[in-house]
Amino acid sequence: MYDYRYEQHRIIFMIDNKSFFASCEALRLGLNPMKVCLAVISRQKGANWGSGLIMAASPLAKKKYGLHNVMRAKQLPSKKEAPDLMLVDPHMNLYIKRSMQVLDIFRKYAADEDIHMYSIDEGMIDMTKSWKLFDDDPYYVARKIQEDIRDTIGLYTTCGIGENPLLAKLAMDNAVKHNKSMIAFWHYIDVPDTIWKIPKLEDVWGINTRTADHLRRVGINNMYELAHTDLDILKREFGVIGEQLYAESWGVDRSIISYKYHPRSKSYGNSQVLQRDYFNQRQIEVIIREIGEQVAARIRAHNLQTSCVNLFIGYSLEEIDYGEHRAGFNVQKKIIPTNVNHDLVRSLLFLFRQNWHGQAVRCIGVNYGRLVPDRCM
Repeated sequence: MYDYRYEQHRIIFMIDNKSFFASCEALRLGLNPMKVCLAVISRQKGANWGSGLIMAASPLAKKKYGLHNVMRAKQLPSKKEAPDLMLVDPHMNLYIKRSMQVLDIFRKYAADEDIHMYSIDEGMIDMTKSWKLFDDDPYYVARKIQEDIRDTIGLYTTCGIGENPLLAKLAMDNAVKHNKSMIAFWHYIDVPDTIWKIPKLEDVWGINTRTADHLRRVGINNMYELAHTDLDILKREFGVIGEQLYAESWGVDRSIISYKYHPRSKSYGNSQVLQRDYFNQRQIEVIIREIGEQVAARIRAHNLQTSCVNLFIGYSLEEIDYGEHRAGFNVQKKIIPTNVNHDLVRSLLFLFRQNWHGQAVRCIGVNYGRLVPDRCM
C-alpha cells in the first residue's frame, strides 16, 4: 500500500486523436471524421482492395460494421451490405504533417520539455506549471485544447487527466469513451473506483496477454486482487516487473515528463502485434513492407537516412521452443545510407527470408538506426 501524501501530485494531460489515420483521410476529402464510414487500406501498388490490410477505420465504420485495425480487407462487408463504406489508400506524409500540427498546438499550452509525443496520434503534456494561465479548472483547459485542435485542424480528440502519467493514460484508455465531453480526470483518491474496477487485466496499460495469463495462473484475476497481493509473491514471479505491476495497481507512477532519457544513438521504429497468427509468406511480407514504409516516411520527414535496418519477428505462443528460449528472431543488416522505400523494404525482406522457416508469426517490428543527415534534401 502507498501513502499518496508522498507521491507527486501533478496535472498530466494524455491526448489522443480519435481514429487518427481515418480522420486525416476524411478531412482530406472534405468530410466530417465523426460522420463518415471510411477505412484506410494499405495494399501493394496496383493490387486490388481485397489484398490489403485495414490500417484504420472511422468511429462510425467501427460502430456500424464492426471494423477494427489489422483486419484483412477481404473480411470487409460487401458493397451491397455497406454501400456507404469508403475505402482509401494511406498517405503517411499527411499523417506526419497533421501530427506535427497537433504538436504545435500543444506548444501553445506548455513548454517543449513538458511535452512527450507518445506516438504519432497520442501526446502527453505536463500542465502542472501552466494550466492556471488558461482557466481555473484543468477540465476546462483540456476542453480548450480539444476545441483548438478541432477548430484549427478538424481533428476530434479525447483527453485523460491524471495526477501522474499513468493515471492520465488509464483515464484516457478506460473512461473517456463513457463521457460525452471525451474527457476524464482520475485522482489517487479514486483508485478503488477506477483502476480496481477495470474489468480485464489486458485493458490496463502495460499488461499484455502473456503477463495477464501469468497473473491468472497465480490467482490474480483483476486489478483489485493485484493491489492486495503480497509484494514478495509478485517479485518472486515477475522480478522487478512485479514491483511495477504492484505500483500500477495503486495508480503510482513517479516518472516526470521533463526528465528526458537521451539515448546514445537515435533510431526510429514501429511494431505491430497481429490480430491472429500468420503462416502465409506473402501476407507476412505485405505487413513487413507496410511497416517498413511507414518508418521510412518518418525518417524522411526528419531529413535522415538509415545505415542499419533491423527486423524483429515474434512467433505465436504455439511456436515458441522454451527449451531454446526462441520466441522469434531479431536481426539487423548494415546498408549504404538511404531512406528510399524500395531499398529499405528489399533489405527487410532479405532478412526475413533468410531467417524465417515457416513458423506462425504474431508480431512484426521494424527499426532504422545509425541515422545520418540526408544530404540530398
